[in-house]
Amino acid sequence: MQKINILLKILLGFASLLTLLAPLRASHADQSAASTTPPPHLFQLDEIAPGVLVHQGETAMMSASNLGGIANLGAIIGDEAVAVIDTGGSLIEAKTFLQALREKTAKPIRYVINTHAHPDHTFGNGAFRAPGVTFVGHKNLPLALATRGSFYLSAFQETMGSTLQGVEIIPPNLTVTDQLTLDLGDRKLQLIAWKTAHSDCDLTITDQTSGTLFAGDLLFLRHVPVVDGSLLGFLEVAEQLAAIPAKRVVPGHGPVVTAWPDALNDQRAYLLRLTADLRSAIRKGSGVSETVKTAGRDEAAKWSLFENYNARNATTGYAELEWETP
Repeated sequence: MQKINILLKILLGFASLLTLLAPLRASHADQSAASTTPPPHLFQLDEIAPGVLVHQGETAMMSASNLGGIANLGAIIGDEAVAVIDTGGSLIEAKTFLQALREKTAKPIRYVINTHAHPDHTFGNGAFRAPGVTFVGHKNLPLALATRGSFYLSAFQETMGSTLQGVEIIPPNLTVTDQLTLDLGDRKLQLIAWKTAHSDCDLTITDQTSGTLFAGDLLFLRHVPVVDGSLLGFLEVAEQLAAIPAKRVVPGHGPVVTAWPDALNDQRAYLLRLTADLRSAIRKGSGVSETVKTAGRDEAAKWSLFENYNARNATTGYAELEWETP
């Protein structure tokens, strides 16, 4: 029986991954247009604190029309060098990001830090590969990219078309097991590798000079949270994240916030509601296919892309909670 339970978890996990990678299909016309779409003439890169730059991605699914540009991206400038935080959902977006960054500073890029493995945060890595650049990530990131990278490329080919041309899966050559401090020249960054939560390779970055926390996808605002790791782990890590003293926080998706840790409240409410609904359904003996239609639905009005992700989150959570000790 234990082997059957483990197999069920694996199958449900794979099914939820397919859902994550299955946005609304782009039309053939959209894909054809993408091949001739030039990089945006304006890539907004705002200075939210001295030496801290942020680009806010669209609250949308990855598509050819938005060049995969749905995640927040950032850069921190020290006296000697620059750290880039996430690189975007396509090589086109990443090159535009790099061009905008070069208009702000000529200092060398020393580090490219990926907050986790998902394509909207890593598909642009190739634009930043150059002598002297170190790619940094969670200790689990190399394995996550090795096992999922080719699948990501194949799955998104249908929705992104030629926009994915030139995308490479580039793993980190410096990994973080627990905590790591990086120095950009009189500017130190504190990196923390977290247990499985949003994903199995979540990493946060705190700029000690400005008090800016880059939370990656451990914080969603407006965009419904996505659970690709552990529902219970996500809740636990979010509480630990709240203890980081930050003056402002850059979420993985949504606007920069200064009300910290209150910015976690909506995400916490959604994850708790989803957990409670799943536990209730499991106690009643409801199957996963029936449960995912209703679990968490009371929170729908608060979130964009709820219909795209909630059932997938419920599927992941059901597989985790089904075998809890009563």
